[in-house]
Amino acid sequence: MTMRSDGSIQCFTVRHDGVGIPVSRGGLGRPLVLCPGLNCTQADLHELVALLRRDHDVVTFDPRGHGLASPTERYSFDAFLGDLVAVMAELDLPSAPVLVGYSLGADLAVHYAAEHPDTVAGLVLVDGANPLPEPFLTNADLAEFRTMAEAEATRHASLTAEDIVGLGLEMDVVRGEILDRYQRIDVPVHVIASTAIAGDGTEGRALRHNRLWRAGVERLVREQPRISADWISADHGLVFTHAPDVAEIIRSRLASC
Repeated sequence: MTMRSDGSIQCFTVRHDGVGIPVSRGGLGRPLVLCPGLNCTQADLHELVALLRRDHDVVTFDPRGHGLASPTERYSFDAFLGDLVAVMAELDLPSAPVLVGYSLGADLAVHYAAEHPDTVAGLVLVDGANPLPEPFLTNADLAEFRTMAEAEATRHASLTAEDIVGLGLEMDVVRGEILDRYQRIDVPVHVIASTAIAGDGTEGRALRHNRLWRAGVERLVREQPRISADWISADHGLVFTHAPDVAEIIRSRLASC
């Protein structure tokens, strides 16, 4: 699929593993592939995408079970990673793109770059791919997380609350091992992190999760000095509530990629 010279938006579908993955591409400039997170779609990211398309050739997509993508019986980290690999294989870009990932999409970007080292120019990771020093979800968190998952499942009919809870537990395992993936990446990496991923609560779950999130980012920068980080005073919805700030940081950091 080639880009139109006027930068107008193209939409097409990538077929992979029995799933139809809707992809959109628009804008002119340096190639950038934006990977949404769990319970996040292209439509949800419309403001950030529009800002980035002012001076970038931006590709984004709906992962399986999200937005206009096909439902499936298989929702796992490896399955979502396979979707990203399939999308990247179908693109005809003039140069290696920068991967920008949000939440789960950040973890997918890190794993993709580690496994395909010569196909990306850099990574910008928004509130994800965090090498947490301990699991995010404990037994004490599960009841509250399940309630949150049930609310999210009403927005995404393809994913059940059980799917979302299972993925949350799986992501703790993935992030517990992700430092090994970072060590295999030899392109510029920049992190954009929220200061209050779990909200502004000053006790209980929110306090623990916010401290744990900061500790993970600080650990990453400490153990991988070539990686830089910016903090935005927001919760995990920063790509929606602070899209201009996120876009500006991405633009400023792409100069080093």
